[in-house]
Amino acid sequence: MAATPQKEDPLIPRTGNYKKLFSYQKAEAIFDITKYFCRNYLKWNDRTVDQMVQAARSGKQNIVESCAASATSKEMEIKLVNVGKASLQELLNDYEDYLRSGEHRQWEKDSIELKKMRELGRKHNDTAFYMSLIKTRPPETIANIAICLIKQTDYLLFKQLQSLGEDFLNNGGMRERMTRMRLNRRK
Repeated sequence: MAATPQKEDPLIPRTGNYKKLFSYQKAEAIFDITKYFCRNYLKWNDRTVDQMVQAARSGKQNIVESCAASATSKEMEIKLVNVGKASLQELLNDYEDYLRSGEHRQWEKDSIELKKMRELGRKHNDTAFYMSLIKTRPPETIANIAICLIKQTDYLLFKQLQSLGEDFLNNGGMRERMTRMRLNRRK
């Protein structure tokens, strides 16, 4: 009985669905919250508005772009996830500046508000949930909600980077994949 040839993985694998990533879902909610916040509570001609919206957009869009790049460049995938993470850190700083400069309270580490928001953040990732929540809150509460979600997303992106790094160390990138496949084909 002849051995059946094993089906090879494709050279260029299909990339994952970024919309299923919790990091993307939270980043999308952060983007929508930020647009709402800036439109309703900041002066439209303030340069901070553009900066905040762009940082929120960059956080989300770099996750999308990293998924698209993952098929051919693990290095680019890792770099883009990190750019998204860095953009969200910039946005975090803008929200903290808003609270500080407006002499608003930032929720303390052990405050009841932060504990409840963390719990909501663990249960919900969808924009619709957060948009219904923020439309009934004052701006300083919205800023605190955004801060909490950004920190949760930052953690998810950190874990994602660790996983991508480990995958790269174990499996290599495109060149290693091409070499393995070429050698297997020759056998």
